[in-house]
Amino acid sequence: MGKKILFISDHGDPLAKLGGKQSGGQNNYVKQLALALDDKGIKVDVITHWSNPEAPMKEEFGKKCSVIRIAAGHKGYVPKTKMYRMLPAFFEEIKEKVQLETYDIVHTHYWLSGLLGLYVKKEYDMPLVHTSHSLGVAKKEATGKVEKRRLQAEKMILKGADRVIATTPNEKDLIWKFAGEDVKVEISSIGVDPAFQPYAKKKRSIPPTFAFAGRLEKTKGIYTLLDAFKHFHKYSRREARLIIAGGGEEDVDFSKKMPNNPDLREMVKGMENHVEFIGPQSQVELAELFNEVTSVIVPSYYESFGMVAAEAQACGTPVIASDVGGLKNVVSHRESGLLTEPKCSEQLSMAMKELAQDNTLAKRLGTQAAKRARIHFNWSEIAQQMNQMYEVLGNVRNHAYVGD
Repeated sequence: MGKKILFISDHGDPLAKLGGKQSGGQNNYVKQLALALDDKGIKVDVITHWSNPEAPMKEEFGKKCSVIRIAAGHKGYVPKTKMYRMLPAFFEEIKEKVQLETYDIVHTHYWLSGLLGLYVKKEYDMPLVHTSHSLGVAKKEATGKVEKRRLQAEKMILKGADRVIATTPNEKDLIWKFAGEDVKVEISSIGVDPAFQPYAKKKRSIPPTFAFAGRLEKTKGIYTLLDAFKHFHKYSRREARLIIAGGGEEDVDFSKKMPNNPDLREMVKGMENHVEFIGPQSQVELAELFNEVTSVIVPSYYESFGMVAAEAQACGTPVIASDVGGLKNVVSHRESGLLTEPKCSEQLSMAMKELAQDNTLAKRLGTQAAKRARIHFNWSEIAQQMNQMYEVLGNVRNHAYVGD
């Protein structure tokens, strides 16, 4: 029991290169959790949309894992905002290409996948586990944007799932506040790739250097960061660098290491010699970057977890993060990093200045960050916890069959 698990990650292909439009924390979570379960002898298949026409329909990874790509009427990139209407075709094609009855558990990722999971649960009487990755109610609180369809769907998924995974205590509280305390929630953290670890000879960055990794979107705090760096650079009376990793290949002018977005280019004006946009990076490349900088900055408006913050801490690098959502739990204020008010470039600039000037503080935070990461962001232990939950749900299912 619990040895064959079906993941559904509709827009998050676990083998897509990280840093693109729809390739970030969710993709990485799905891949790393699948590999960690794989190490424990559990087979995981991941269903996702066929967003890259050049990728094969089925692709193996790890020892026994595989990705199964579903076109659902359109092979090629589709924004996740346009995927809702594809779900019926998505489900019909899944039934044609995948032997759903052979799986013990379906574990869905993001609300669109959760709707597919509800179809599977109903038609195949299969236990459903759901990880939200981000919640519409969190986005509503952070940006004021209301997505009624998403909110209705998420409430239905949270109430219909046999287990809901919250990655932080903050997320669990938000789920209960939104959907009711009858939702069966378990807290299970997110691990980091083994590439993220402190280098043996970690040196202080001279000049002070800060890094950001993520999509180049307003809600990720990129504009707040650039404004904060402008203040820091202007008043610190010292040279400094800011390295921006992420975005898609189309988002960056690699010859100039500048963004293609005109609004971002305007923000960088006057700082071209101090700010570099380096585009999407591999896990190994990000680990190298995080090991070299004074601090990694995660200025998001909202985050259910905050993967980059965990990865940076695993490298023994202090994090400056917004005091929002899961970041409140991932980063321990003045223990492994500094938490600042979201959307406040002035406070963010002051935090950058503090770490740039106080080497003793930066070193202490970095040392404690690495220890924190080893304890809290360990994929092997997370996979063990997840498998125990799968086993419980599978046993309940089997006993129900016996009762029939």
